[in-house]
Amino acid sequence: MADSLPLCPECSSEHAYEMGALLVCPMCGHEWSPSSEAAEPADGEGEGERVVKDAVGNVLADGDTVVVTTTIKVKGSPQGIKAGTKVRGIRLIDPVNGHDIDCKVDGFGAMLLKSSLVKKA
Repeated sequence: MADSLPLCPECSSEHAYEMGALLVCPMCGHEWSPSSEAAEPADGEGEGERVVKDAVGNVLADGDTVVVTTTIKVKGSPQGIKAGTKVRGIRLIDPVNGHDIDCKVDGFGAMLLKSSLVKKA
């Protein structure tokens, strides 16, 4: 192996291995992305958690209530989610096609939203 894998950020074990796009430590079971490994030391926060901000710049957290700022068209539905709709108990996720909020919208069910289309209530 020309380049060695990094040490585990949790237990500092040298026995990490690749599994798909992730690195896995067999000693403690920790999984991490090699790209997030490079970003962690530059943060200065220690944990290196991703900060998600709403349309006006407020920091969002799991469990927050947000309000939809613009009408969103929903594929397969005759009407979309209207501006002003409250969404309670959001969950932040790793971005999937730009969508970084997982939630349940009344009348629509579970869906993914973009943080740029909501504002903290």
